[in-house]
Amino acid sequence: MILVVDSGSTKTIWKCSNGAGKVLIAKTGGINPYYNNKKEILSEVSNARLQLSATHIDEIYFYGAGCATDIQKEIVRETLLNQFGSVVIIVNNDLLGAARSLFQESPGIACILGTGSGSCIYDGHRIVHSIPSLGFIMGDEGSGAFMGKHFVRDFLREDMPFDLIEHAAKDLGITKEEVLKNVNNLPMPSRYLAGFSKFIYENLDHKYMHDLVYFSLEEFVRNYIVRYSQSSTYSVSFVGSIAVKYNEILKEVFDKYNLLLGKICKNPIDGLIEFHLSKEK
Repeated sequence: MILVVDSGSTKTIWKCSNGAGKVLIAKTGGINPYYNNKKEILSEVSNARLQLSATHIDEIYFYGAGCATDIQKEIVRETLLNQFGSVVIIVNNDLLGAARSLFQESPGIACILGTGSGSCIYDGHRIVHSIPSLGFIMGDEGSGAFMGKHFVRDFLREDMPFDLIEHAAKDLGITKEEVLKNVNNLPMPSRYLAGFSKFIYENLDHKYMHDLVYFSLEEFVRNYIVRYSQSSTYSVSFVGSIAVKYNEILKEVFDKYNLLLGKICKNPIDGLIEFHLSKEK
């Protein structure tokens, strides 16, 4: 039985499969060693272990946000080892997970648009180039956190149409003090900011909201796709809730830049199960 894990900053999906029809799924909060300490990571892994307690697992393939360096990977690996025992454990970053899920063993440009964002050139076996996302403060263009940050800033500065300010004030009830407290003190401020994507999506028919999403996605394309020399020839595919929600606007931006839009799926877990089971044959 293999266990494949897709972990973002907001949620983690744990999926077991033996390739013969037996599938088990667990869901926990996000795991990101950039933002979560060892105790918090252990809590989420322990939760998953409880949900999968009756399952014998032989191999674990963990793909996670924030797992970019050997140090961060080892933090996650040691926690998995603590809870699951001496099984095969391989930890990789979420971009490789997206690439393997979307393209299997074919080349392409793999992108993530969720709470955070990122992209890479995948040659069918490994990542050969990736532009750093830099996190929600300096980068993560196109992500839920990026959109939420710009929306909240404009709301607090009253730099948006008055009817939308009234609507947001009534529905969200946010204040400057609350926003600053959450952004500066919460352990996962990007998750908090990305939470405003729900309101943005629900009011997408408002010109301000459409323009905000278009601007955010165009910033993603400008910073994470067209800078690759392969962007004019490779298919560009996406995983992530933001890509799914705003796929029509994403298509508008792709048409503007004459790019080839490939798959868009919410999460990479099923593609990753397919990838690893094919290696077992």
